Amino acid sequence: MKRICTLLLAAGLLFGAATGASAIDFNAKGQWLMGFSEGQGSPVDTYRKDGVKTKGSHEDDFQAAQRLRLQLDAVASESLSGTVYFEIGTTQWGQQSSGGALGADANNAIRLKRAYIDWAVPQTDAKVRMGIQGVALPNVAGGSAIMDTDVAGITANYKFNDNVGLTALWARPLNDNYTDVNNNNRQQNYLDNLDLFSLMVPLTFDGVKVTPWAMYGMVGKNALKGDWNKNINDYDAIGTRDGNPKFTLRPYPGLTNADSIGNTNNDYGSAFWAGLPVAITLWDPLNIEVDLNYGYMQGMGRFDAKKSDGTLKRSSTERQGWLAKALVEYKLDWGVPGILGWYASGDDGNPRNGSQRMPSVVPMGNFTSFLGDGNMGWARQDYAIDYAGTWGVGAQIRDMSFLEDLKHTFRVAYWGGTNSTGMVKYMDSAHAWGDGYNQNTSPYLTTNDALVEFNLVNSYKIYENLEMNLELDYVINCMDNSTWKKAKGGNDGSFSKQDMWKAQVVFAYSF
Repeated sequence: MKRICTLLLAAGLLFGAATGASAIDFNAKGQWLMGFSEGQGSPVDTYRKDGVKTKGSHEDDFQAAQRLRLQLDAVASESLSGTVYFEIGTTQWGQQSSGGALGADANNAIRLKRAYIDWAVPQTDAKVRMGIQGVALPNVAGGSAIMDTDVAGITANYKFNDNVGLTALWARPLNDNYTDVNNNNRQQNYLDNLDLFSLMVPLTFDGVKVTPWAMYGMVGKNALKGDWNKNINDYDAIGTRDGNPKFTLRPYPGLTNADSIGNTNNDYGSAFWAGLPVAITLWDPLNIEVDLNYGYMQGMGRFDAKKSDGTLKRSSTERQGWLAKALVEYKLDWGVPGILGWYASGDDGNPRNGSQRMPSVVPMGNFTSFLGDGNMGWARQDYAIDYAGTWGVGAQIRDMSFLEDLKHTFRVAYWGGTNSTGMVKYMDSAHAWGDGYNQNTSPYLTTNDALVEFNLVNSYKIYENLEMNLELDYVINCMDNSTWKKAKGGNDGSFSKQDMWKAQVVFAYSF
């Protein structure tokens, strides 16, 4: 509470000082969220390692949390404004470190989520945004599988006419974080930047919107060092709850000896992504969305992949792959039925030529509400989907309404795998397929594996600014035990799987 009061007092002083000096309009908006959830997000019930039986997850089934976001806009004119966006929480009730415990009110962290200025280039139609901002690469049909997050950078856009525009982006997700513990810090913060450069061309016509885009990345050889070398503990915490390069930019989850990657002669590696999202509303009430993506990550050193029989295979850290996803909907008076589907490339079973799964930076796939984050996943988020190495098909009816102010969305989706079963013999354990749990990436599914997901989301508007959201999810676990017993450790690394489920209610007050 002390920090909250300090924040509000500072905002008040800011209002008083600025309004007296110039004609600046200040606008405040934000959102309080109160969430209560019961569920089991781990796909693994128990597993056996070195003869010891261990639970797959020690999380509490029941969780209560809250979050506050406050945005202040200082508007000088249509050509100039500044925005600061604070987040207080997420606060787990009863947790001292997050400020939710008895007497721990002073420990609650106030986090700067965004801070940027918007300005228009004089005498032109060009607009610029500079600072920490929300960036989502163009996408339709299931959210961005590559990058959707807050990041520091510069965005510039220009509208040539009503049909054609251009957006350029430079973002710096990582820099000056590397700790060289093995060389007495002589290379502290050296060659550890990750810079992204993107061009987007939005094309809008009657009933059709297409936005081709491409993004190039420069990856310093130390930028992800904590993820390549487990001995450098100072940098293992790279990434956030909304995207973790540990699994989306490294070759494989749970891969034996992946922590022993050799040195590279390259100071920088290259990364590249491209996309083509197409939205067609020409035949309204029919809506068609198609999204095509490709991604590439240059290999930065080789490693020895160890088979389950103990033999080694010299392997590459290169990673590249593609993804296609689509959604078809038809609007009716009582709801919007639709079908959805996707297909992503998977590993071919030979780590010598790298991984064939598409890499990503901060994926936020949202076709579904449990394995993805298509609803209010902040209260209990276990995955953030990149779709890599999976395929799926589903059906949904969204925004069904039979009573005033009450809406429902029902969805069922089948998840399959596109990774070769031959990859299993290189995995560290028989439950490595579940390593994406709480690491914000897709489960590792082979062609023998499957998951079936059910979602029911209900939204009720209590008042104009207060909404109650009730979500019920269930995932049937169809992983193939016989396939994964071929992993390193054999029966000693065996596991017992379990279905996943979640029931949560969230109250959202927006102003």
